[in-house]
Amino acid sequence: MRIIDAEHITQNIKEMCIEANYFLSKDVESAIIESYAKEKSTLGKQILNQLETNIKIAKDEQIPICQDTGMAVVFMNIGQDIHIKGLDIEAAINEGIRQGYKEGYLRKSIVKDPIERENTKDNTPGVIHYNIVPGEKVEIVVAPKGFGSENMSKVFMLKPSDGIEGVKEAVIETVKNAGPNACPPMVVGVGIGGNFEKCTYLAKKALTRDLNKHSEIKHIRDTEEELLIKLNKLGIGPGGLGGNTTVLGVNIETYPTHIAGLPVAVNICCHVNRHVRRII
Repeated sequence: MRIIDAEHITQNIKEMCIEANYFLSKDVESAIIESYAKEKSTLGKQILNQLETNIKIAKDEQIPICQDTGMAVVFMNIGQDIHIKGLDIEAAINEGIRQGYKEGYLRKSIVKDPIERENTKDNTPGVIHYNIVPGEKVEIVVAPKGFGSENMSKVFMLKPSDGIEGVKEAVIETVKNAGPNACPPMVVGVGIGGNFEKCTYLAKKALTRDLNKHSEIKHIRDTEEELLIKLNKLGIGPGGLGGNTTVLGVNIETYPTHIAGLPVAVNICCHVNRHVRRII
């Protein structure tokens, strides 16, 4: 049995919150750079060039890439042969978020009550997903999520007869309705299967997958590639000002579901698709 001090988790979460907000992941940054060469719109090229400049400034000066530093979403894969001592794990994670947002001078955007709207002043609590896995390691993914794009996300409870074409229509409809509001070019996470809450979890998790890694399931991989082409033909373009770079990537995650349903969630992310992964 491996013993991990909760303070070690807190320290890592703190550092990851800052890292995710200062440095865009390599796959997303590369996708933006590659899109510049392919973009046919002059204005679209200017916007993409501005995004590249912004990413460089954030990196060089170690400041947030975007003023909306998001709600901290944390995925925890915890080995079953681990004992965590000290603070309970949820308190340790939230303490890491608190320290990271304070020490990194990141905007505090979380309110205690969704109706009364009083700010917690430390960006806690985060949204935490736990998964118990074999082994004695802890894998942590921190993915701060801004709400300009979060607000444009959708859940569809389709009928089984809607099939894959219904799924495609749902994704296209969501991106089309998001338009400029989601700060394109976007990354699109799609969850198919499970039930109402499971498909939304899958869509969120899909956003943390490297854009260069497609689904291992052939018909899902084909759908990812087809949707990327179709979505970029919508003409929304960088900044919503027109062009052929509306979406940087489409990641789909699936799960078994009930014979009577076809749940689909589409989680939109702006071009600042932040995620950092560590194993401790």
